[in-house]
This record gives sequence, structure tokens and C-alpha cells, in this order.
Amino acid sequence: MNIDADFTDDGNAMGRAHAVALREDVIRRVLIIDDSRLQRRLLAFSLAKWGFHVETAASGEEGLELSRDGDFDLIICDWMMPGMTGPEFCRLFRQEGCGRYVYVIILTSKSEKGEIATGLESGADDFITKPVSGEELRARINAAARILGNERTLSQRNAEISAAYAEIKTLYAAVDRDLGEARKLQHSLLRERNLDLGSARASLILRSCGHVGGDLVGHFHIGDSAVGLFALDVSGHGIASALLTARLAGYLSNGTPDQNIALRKDATGAFIARPLADVAHLFNRMMLEDVETEHYFTMILAYVDLSSGRIDILQAGHPHPMVQRVNGDIELIGAGGMPVGLIADPVFDVSMVQLRPGDRFLVASDGITECADTSGAFLGEEGLGDILHNNAHLRGETFFQALLWDLAAFSDREEMEDDVSGVLLEYDGVPQDNPI
Repeated sequence: MNIDADFTDDGNAMGRAHAVALREDVIRRVLIIDDSRLQRRLLAFSLAKWGFHVETAASGEEGLELSRDGDFDLIICDWMMPGMTGPEFCRLFRQEGCGRYVYVIILTSKSEKGEIATGLESGADDFITKPVSGEELRARINAAARILGNERTLSQRNAEISAAYAEIKTLYAAVDRDLGEARKLQHSLLRERNLDLGSARASLILRSCGHVGGDLVGHFHIGDSAVGLFALDVSGHGIASALLTARLAGYLSNGTPDQNIALRKDATGAFIARPLADVAHLFNRMMLEDVETEHYFTMILAYVDLSSGRIDILQAGHPHPMVQRVNGDIELIGAGGMPVGLIADPVFDVSMVQLRPGDRFLVASDGITECADTSGAFLGEEGLGDILHNNAHLRGETFFQALLWDLAAFSDREEMEDDVSGVLLEYDGVPQDNPI
């Protein structure tokens, strides 16, 4: 191989400075593989003079062995060598890999396109045609440094992204575990899903569309002959809605009547029901003055007189309750009313319905009435009425299970897009020999 005089040209200071700058950033160690001892020495001398740390190998086999132990950035390999050729070395070197990308330049006298393609397919990055010009070699090394610099910058950023992703996965797993526990705690607020109230039975359902939701249903006793039933739906989804729901649950607690704002003490110290409109306004004042949030909630609060079947109902923006008479007729109750926590002086709807033995009273969340089919059409109150009619023979928890199946069939999906909650009261009447 003829070595161009530029290898020893000390006058090209700019080229040397550029090569050294690139070397310091990217290329430090170079391996020369050539069966000619003279050619190895000339190349090594020039590269060392440019500031590279150079090692040499007399064959492809020896070069392959050195590449396994050396942390090289650039390999310059002759094409034609006894035994293992340059392309064969490249192929084996790429197969083994070394943990990071190494740039390979092959020295060759071949210029045919087919031969060049063979070299590229073997894993070479660039070629220098003999006789080699020192200026060209410097330019090729500079190009290699730019490519390696970009590759290593990309690798570093990928590593940073991978590390960040791993950290995010760890954090997500921790949040997921916490949300799982939060879901258990939220559902523990609904301790009793099936209530035997003597003259009536009540069943409750709560199914969040995510880990935690903004719906809540429950009950509380009012003396010995009445019960309060409620359904809440906090706006939005997720943790903020669930936290507000949990706080509201404390204000309608069955276990601590002194903290239940729907109850007050009479002159004898007994707990009696607070007027429904007063309860709604207490909640509204609390939302506007005490709770720093943009959330609001809808609500149904019903006082059920178990001795007579009379139900007094507060409706605050929640879907209309339904009564299914013993003959199958279905009635919508209430005029709607305003949600709680939107404006300072809302108008809430208070109504009354009288149940007779065999009638049942249903409160359903908008996750049921606004369940959409594949075209986007809502189930609506009419569709819910059809479900009530078709499942008139099913009671309690069995009815709600059928309701979930019907919703899945209507929407063509098993998981709902909104929380599903509801209360079903089935009134049997007071036995004549066992008055409440």
C-alpha cells in the first residue's frame, strides 16, 4: 500500500486540530488490522501523531481477538489478507458485538459497486481506496467521529429515557398499589349491600369504572320506623372525586348519627330527619364555603317510612328515580333540581311517592342512563324502564346482576365508561300481625 506524503505533513495544522478535537470527544482508541508490517507501522505512526491511541493486528483472527478485549472506537482493516478477509472480519465482529457501536473503515483497491456492496453488507461503515491519502483518511475519521458522536448521544439519551421509563414504571406500580388500596377503602364505605328492613328490602350496587370513582350509595336509620337512602355522584373521575366522595360519606354516616347532617335531635334527644331541602342547602354551603374545589355533585336523598311506604325524595341534579308498580307500570319521580355546589342559591326538587306492597323504587346513576351503544346513543330513562320491565321477576342483587349484563350487551363492552351505582327498594308492606 502506498502511503501519501500527507501522513507526515506537519503543515496541515487545522486538519490535525480538528482530528484531535474529535478524538477527545468521541474517538480515542484505534485498531489497525493489516497483514503488511510496513503498512501497519506507517498507519500507526500517523494516527499516533494525530493523537490517537493505536494498537495493531497482523491478521483478521488476531484483530478479532484484540477487539474482544480492547475498548476501540475505530477499526481500520485491510480487505485482502491471508486467512480471514476484511469483510469476513467485519461480519464476525458485528455478530459478536461489543456493547457499543464501533466504526469500521476498510482499506481496499476494489472499486466495483458489487464489491463495495458486499463490504457494506458485511458490516463495514466506510471505505478508503488505495493508495491512501492522509488528507482523505483524516476526513474519513472526522466523518466517523461525527457519526459516532451522534450515535452515542442518541444512545445516551435512549439510556436516559430508559432509566426515566423504569422510574416511571416503578412510580406507577406504587401508585397502582395505592389506588388498589384506595378502591378497597372506598368500597368499604358500602358495607351493607343487602338490607332487610322488615317491611322492605334494599339492595345497593357500586361499581367504579376506574380504580376509584365519584359515586356513592348508602343508607342510615332514622329512628325505628324509617330509613334514609342516598345516591351521590361527584363530578369528574379519579382521585379528587373519590376524596370528595369519601368526605361526603362521613356526613351521611349510619354509624355516627351525631355527624350525619341529615339527622338532628328533637327535644327528647332522639335523632329525627332534618328537612330534605335544609340538608341540600347545608351541603351546598359546605361545598361553596369550606371545600376548595371546582367539583360539584348530584344527589338523591330519600326518607322511607317503613310503616306506610311513603317516600320523601330530594333530587339535586341526579337522574329521575323510578317506581315500578306491582302491575308493571313505571313512573318517573321528581323534576330534576340543581346539582349541589354550583351556585349560591339553587332550587332543589323535593317530591313524594307512595309505595304499595309489591312496588319497587329504583335510583340509578347517570353511568346507567348515559351508557352509550356503539353508535353513541344513550340508554336513557326509557331504556332503563325497559330493563326494569324485562327483569320484573328478579329481585335485589340478582336484579342488579342482570342490569350489568344488559348494560354490557347494550354498549357491547364489559367495562363501563362511567361509574355504575344504584339503590333498589322493594316494598312488601307491613304484616298485619307484625306492625313496625
